[in-house]
Amino acid sequence: MLAQLQRNFDRLRQNRLFETFVIVVILLSAVLIGAKSFDINPAYLSILNTLDWGITFIFLIEIGIRFFGEQNKRQFFKSGWNVFDTLIVMVSLIPVQDSELALLGRMIRIFRVLRMVSIIPELRILMNSLLRALPQMGYVCLLMFILFYIFAALGTSFFESINPELWGHIGVSLLTLFRVMTFEDWTDVMYETMEVHAWSWAYYIAFIFLTAFAFLNMIIGIVVKVVEEEQNKERQAKQAATHGGKAEPDRYELQCQIAELKELIEAKLK
Repeated sequence: MLAQLQRNFDRLRQNRLFETFVIVVILLSAVLIGAKSFDINPAYLSILNTLDWGITFIFLIEIGIRFFGEQNKRQFFKSGWNVFDTLIVMVSLIPVQDSELALLGRMIRIFRVLRMVSIIPELRILMNSLLRALPQMGYVCLLMFILFYIFAALGTSFFESINPELWGHIGVSLLTLFRVMTFEDWTDVMYETMEVHAWSWAYYIAFIFLTAFAFLNMIIGIVVKVVEEEQNKERQAKQAATHGGKAEPDRYELQCQIAELKELIEAKLK
């Protein structure tokens, strides 16, 4: 009896219509959060609050279906996304509207929109890739900060007398350089210093080349690489589940092997 019930819950949580329904409810939750930011009639506000509680209970039922549909219940809480969803739903059940924790309650309901990531596999892959790429990006950002600091110190030394509001001290110089890196009217800053130091164009060109072109592209490359690795891992996991735990060779690897065999055959024929 319990095994049959577990199989029914498992089929339900993997059903496309069920996933679509949950996504629609999450989107409705996001719309309600936005609607409450307007100055609306108290009568309509009470309706929105009732709908909000209804959505919370739907989320509670959905979490229950996913939990009871899991064959190994301990495995359910080994997933960080399942823990996140459970905490968000449980905290949303606490009535804090009329207490000092009302702001916390509203913040928790805002984070319910993030449940979209745990529902849609593609978004989950992107988020996992971003989290995995953070350590590698951290080193790139550290090196970028060192360059920022060096250029800020140089800018303060040479351009402080020209415009103290932009180059008065190293802190404001860092903000000015961030403005230059994002190309926010950076030419105005450059032409102002070029009136006194004609060579200053080289300062800005070197800084933009190192930061906006080199380091930002390095960060993009790291993220793209990790996303590809996550996609390959997800594809191999699906293949392993489909073929009884044995993953099929990756298509790209097969193509590489065929190309190598082709080269060997051509070399022998020559």
